[in-house]
Amino acid sequence: MSSDKNIILIAKKLGLQEWQVENTIRLMDDGATIPFISRYRKEMTGSLDEVQLMHIKEEYERLLELEKRRESIIKSIEGQEKMTPELRTKIDSAVTLTDLEDIYLPYKPKRRTRATIAREKGLVPLAEIIFKQQEKDLIGVAEKYLNEQVESTDDAISGASDIIAEWISENDKARKQMRRLFDREAVIYSRVVKGKETEGIKYSDYFEWSEPLKKCPSHRLLAMRRGEEEGFLRLSIEPLEKNVLQWLEEIFITGRNASSEIVIDAVKDSWKRLLAPSMETEFRNISKERADTEAITVFTDNLRQLLLASPLGEKNVLALDPGFRTGCKLVCLSKQGNLVHNETIYPHPPQNETALSIKKILSLVNAYKIEAIAIGNGTASRETEDFIRWIKFDKDIEVFVVSEAGASIYSASKVARDEFPDYDVTVRGAVSIGRRLMDPLAELVKIDPKSIGVGQYQHDVDQTKLQNALDDVVRSCVNAVGVEVNTSSSHLLTYVSGLGPQLAQNIIDYRTENGPFRSRKELMKVKRMGDKAFEQSAGFLRIRGAENPLDASAVHPESYHIVENMAKDLGVNLKDLIENDEKRKGIKLENYITLKVGLPTLKDIMEELSKPGRDPRTKIKEFRFADIHSIEDIKEGMVVPGIVTNVTKFGAFVDIGVKQDGLVHISNLSKTFVQDPSTVVKLHQHVMVKVIGVDIERRRIQLSMKDTVAV
Repeated sequence: MSSDKNIILIAKKLGLQEWQVENTIRLMDDGATIPFISRYRKEMTGSLDEVQLMHIKEEYERLLELEKRRESIIKSIEGQEKMTPELRTKIDSAVTLTDLEDIYLPYKPKRRTRATIAREKGLVPLAEIIFKQQEKDLIGVAEKYLNEQVESTDDAISGASDIIAEWISENDKARKQMRRLFDREAVIYSRVVKGKETEGIKYSDYFEWSEPLKKCPSHRLLAMRRGEEEGFLRLSIEPLEKNVLQWLEEIFITGRNASSEIVIDAVKDSWKRLLAPSMETEFRNISKERADTEAITVFTDNLRQLLLASPLGEKNVLALDPGFRTGCKLVCLSKQGNLVHNETIYPHPPQNETALSIKKILSLVNAYKIEAIAIGNGTASRETEDFIRWIKFDKDIEVFVVSEAGASIYSASKVARDEFPDYDVTVRGAVSIGRRLMDPLAELVKIDPKSIGVGQYQHDVDQTKLQNALDDVVRSCVNAVGVEVNTSSSHLLTYVSGLGPQLAQNIIDYRTENGPFRSRKELMKVKRMGDKAFEQSAGFLRIRGAENPLDASAVHPESYHIVENMAKDLGVNLKDLIENDEKRKGIKLENYITLKVGLPTLKDIMEELSKPGRDPRTKIKEFRFADIHSIEDIKEGMVVPGIVTNVTKFGAFVDIGVKQDGLVHISNLSKTFVQDPSTVVKLHQHVMVKVIGVDIERRRIQLSMKDTVAV
């Protein structure tokens, strides 16, 4: 299959123009990243977004893998000297891996089977005669195949039936029909393993469960599969057997005689012994893949929202990692997130050093010009928040409760040890809490996304696919926001388009040795920063205070000459052009269109000039919980504020300030039907929820948003 045919197939499948696909693939083959292509090569792709570009990449990689498998199959069949022009045409025409494997199945080297043994006994001709269903004297014909290995006509017919059963199971028409039947009618059954009822009680919902496979949601399928892997459940997937046999008999039964009866029996045997296990395995894999895709999509959507959460920005922050007996670890951070002070206070039992703690807080707020306080949401969080809000400051201090999810993972990581080699994990954890408030993206990229607490069955899905998807999201978010090259960590720089770990570290090393970068052009002096890496990364790197104001914007250096020409034509300098809205209104974009630069790029440039380097994330809002602190304080009917902490396919989890998140089931998200919770709520969204159920023993809270509003 030529690359041209691949382009046609991808374009048709994705509903795109062939030139869009061809140009995208050419750019990717040339080393361009998806964020770069999406932002700076709109003319070449027809302004395709990152999702569309990713789909092209995935389809292209799938077809390349298909080509590799096709070549391998051709080589195998030719090695067996069984290739024919008709077979080669079928192989070349296959457009899916499933079709290709079905064609290859009769030629695939097999372990020793009942059909293999029958073939060795010379029973293939007899099987062919029976399969035609025209022979009337079957016993007479079977007698001709008796030998030392085949002692009776029953043995001969039985061996021939084994061969026929294998032919049926390898017939591509039959397999296609079985797939259609499974896809339409398959039911997934879950049963408890005998004797495991008590030990596997958490899977009790699935002890006697069945539903159509195509309607089984991803979270339920993954839960049942986990129960099976842990040895508590036994799963099976199958359609009604009578429907299966009816279809198979329609395909293979062509007569009404003794031969036909044998073929009918072979059909039943083929189904039970060969086709059913094969199709079940295939649909187990297909359903798992679908569930994985859905779960990964939920995870990546949540991660994107978490990484793009509203930042506080550059403010002096006091961060607290709360605790009772061990005290509250306290750190003060500068506007750049640098640690300037740390100590521990003990405002809670058993020490109850409330007055001393207040005195220290007030002293530190004044000494380090603190503008906001971040409090981790773990143990003693609400008590610490109440304590802080009780203090009378002589200026407005914003107070925020910050998720600690993954902070302990970061504290013990190599990244944290490299950043703070002289401090213990408690200090590092408090620093992480404060920095998360200032810039969630810059801090959270240091933590494995699977530890941040926004996934659903993340340990049950394909780990390679999950990791790739999460990396793509992190990369997308980092490049969407842009990175301040003079203050960012090497970890954050790693995700910038065209960089990676080594170049990111080289940038840090250059910065350490030579001081802050004064221009984007200076990046070319970094070790191993070639033309391609510079092209891919420069537009996403910001240099505030540079001589050229465009260095702090998302305008790519390759387009500086366009902006310079605009300024020249208007008779102003770059700084005036950026700062003067009225001047920019006089620009006629059509005057700057060239063979390489069209309106999409010019419009992006104009948009960027109106807000150069501005953070695309929304401004953070302060939030306060209701006056409840434990699950025992909650009563049905209460309407309280909360923060969405996780969004799944079955609903959303909301923190209402009592240590256990409550669940708003999908059926309680809205008065209207909701198919996907992510269309109603987003991570970190402030909402009002009504308590509709409290189970203190199981520590479960049921919430509803039907009669409430977002806040």
